Amino acid sequence: MAGSTAPFAPFEWMIAWRYLRARRAEGGVSVMTWISLIGITLAVFALIATLAVRSGFRAEFVDTILGANAHATVYTIGTVDPVTGRIDQTIADYTGMADRLRQVPGVTRVAPLVKGQVMANARDRNAGIEVYGIALDDLKTIPRIVAEDTGRGDISRFADGIAIGSGVARELGVTLGDKVKLISPNGVKTAFGTSPRVKAFEVVYIFSAGRYDIDRVRVYMPFVQAQSYFNREGTADEMEVMLSDPEKVDNLTLELLRAGGAGTQVWTWRDASGGFLRALDIEDNVMFVILSILVLIAAMNIVSGLIMLVKNKGRDIGILRTMGLTEASVLRVFFICGAFTGLIGTVFGVLLGCLFAVYIDPIFSLVNYVSGGGVWDPAVRGIYHLPAKLQLGDVLSAVSLSLGLSFVVTIFPARRAARMNPVEALRYE
Repeated sequence: MAGSTAPFAPFEWMIAWRYLRARRAEGGVSVMTWISLIGITLAVFALIATLAVRSGFRAEFVDTILGANAHATVYTIGTVDPVTGRIDQTIADYTGMADRLRQVPGVTRVAPLVKGQVMANARDRNAGIEVYGIALDDLKTIPRIVAEDTGRGDISRFADGIAIGSGVARELGVTLGDKVKLISPNGVKTAFGTSPRVKAFEVVYIFSAGRYDIDRVRVYMPFVQAQSYFNREGTADEMEVMLSDPEKVDNLTLELLRAGGAGTQVWTWRDASGGFLRALDIEDNVMFVILSILVLIAAMNIVSGLIMLVKNKGRDIGILRTMGLTEASVLRVFFICGAFTGLIGTVFGVLLGCLFAVYIDPIFSLVNYVSGGGVWDPAVRGIYHLPAKLQLGDVLSAVSLSLGLSFVVTIFPARRAARMNPVEALRYE
């Protein structure tokens, strides 16, 4: 029979299937099989769910970074004013610099900006904000700011007022059409010193960029009005540069410096958020290792179940060996028992993990409802919901890890069964 039978013959599958359906009276083998199956299922589910949330976090943060911020910022190192001794970093020829930057291959938009930090006031509420002075045409090209599904108001009226973040609106208790006072300490210079500048603006647009730290502090003002408000007549503070491929911003840094001219510096989105993204990468690797250990622990249950199965089936193994069954066939029978448990557990784990990633919003809403709300604080986590992004590579990594460990740990008890001496197995029968 050994010489004419191919590996994994039908009778080997039949024997393995009979062993997997062991009765409760046979030492709890069936219970151990179920424990192994549930353990693998939960471990694979936890691994896929974690990888999906990890990918969702990274995608969400990168999307908000690139969707609401400049891909690169060009500014000058400044010159020292001989009278006051202050460093002047404004850009006088911002129109010419913008034209030169637009000629760089890969640059899609260049916008002069005027920036300043002021205090906003509405009735009895105050909030510290950061004002961005920008032209309307440039503001419309920022996807996370001007969006039909998240923004409120008429952006075409931007010249008549300001656009504020949803967090600023909530902090000040204002809505569309309300007036907001902006108070700047660097106002009008008089004989008695510099008096604060106070000016009221109408809220014409409220945006939600998806990041709490942006929506809570950012306000957009028409470029010309910002020049007058911050005493920047005829100048700009920096140049906002958008690229066709933000991932290749490092390759364009030198070209942007050349286009900007002498005394310019470039600050990219990687410089601003690179440390955070690197921390995410480290956390991703650590979480994958930890959850891999969890899968290994679950796979070890297969070993326990197979050892009990081999012990209970010692008599059957002896009889099969005396009938001509080879060591290789016995090994394959018990390998099928362990591998089949790992395979079924992996399939159920993948299904649960994928369903969790797809329906994470209603699941999280249910958890939030049961716990009484307040589970997710955007002020701490920076984004408004728990993101999940199901990627094929993550699913394949989880499947490969689970099946690989299940198959490897199954070999050792299967070899023990194959090397069992049939004489010893039948001595006391």
